[in-house]
Amino acid sequence: MSEDSGESRAGVELTHLDALLFADAGATKRDLIEYLDAVSDRMIPELEHRPLSVIRVHRGQEAFMQKNVPKYTPEWVPTVRIWAEASKREVAYALCNDRRTLLWFGNQRAIEYHPALARADRLDRITHLVLDLDPPKGSDFAMVVWVARLVREVLDDLGLQGAVKTSGAKGLHVFVPIDDGAPPGDSAAATRAIAARTERLDPTIATTAFIKDDRDGKVFVDSTRVGGATVIACFSPRLRPGVVVSYPVGWDDLEAVRPADFTIHTALERLGDSNPWAAQMVAPQHLSADLVAEGHEIPVSRVQAMHEGKRRARARRT
Repeated sequence: MSEDSGESRAGVELTHLDALLFADAGATKRDLIEYLDAVSDRMIPELEHRPLSVIRVHRGQEAFMQKNVPKYTPEWVPTVRIWAEASKREVAYALCNDRRTLLWFGNQRAIEYHPALARADRLDRITHLVLDLDPPKGSDFAMVVWVARLVREVLDDLGLQGAVKTSGAKGLHVFVPIDDGAPPGDSAAATRAIAARTERLDPTIATTAFIKDDRDGKVFVDSTRVGGATVIACFSPRLRPGVVVSYPVGWDDLEAVRPADFTIHTALERLGDSNPWAAQMVAPQHLSADLVAEGHEIPVSRVQAMHEGKRRARARRT
């Protein structure tokens, strides 16, 4: 079969299927397409109706993040236009609502899938709080697992439940489904409060310090995935050696896994016909007024870090 095979699937022309995805991938574009197709019924519910950013990699070129859909995007790919204040323009985001669209993205060598936390029909509300647990360089994964258990303890104390998955990199993501009662400022405040409570449970291993130099080898409990932020979708591949994927893990199984265990070659065998992410996810939960008020008393870490960075820069100059 030639490299430009002319195969098609779900009405999508597939090309260059035998080309390596990227250096150290250990996988071809065909492997990516096969994986996306097999997991589409479980991955699309995580993407549909959400403005989508993807990371693509052209052959022999550097990877890049794509938000605005290219001009050659098929007319059957739905989009939503959102004003980007930073660039002072409208951005046309794709909505990956079906298998055909997902396969089209795969053929475009889109490897990573980063949906917004808000749906296109309700951009003023996020559907999940997300705690991103980021370990220090060179640390053992057991550190992240320990902090994930601290997060769960905080959630238990608050009467909330969350689901956990590997980030597909070094860490873990904890998702907490919420109802539409909290505007962006309140949901962001609640996320900060949960992160701060986690840090207080064991400040020897968990930190909310946004500046890396201030983390002292601890796991960063990142509460900044709020508002218009995106997060890697469950089951999405990552642009990393072996093409690891972000994979759901039961709370009781965290000690038995490592992020590298889940790749586009191994994940499907583990999944079978199941959908463990959907099984973990509870119905949307209401955020208490006390939790929101607590969070509003906590400075926004990104803004605080910006001011601190400026202060330190001034100190170095003087």
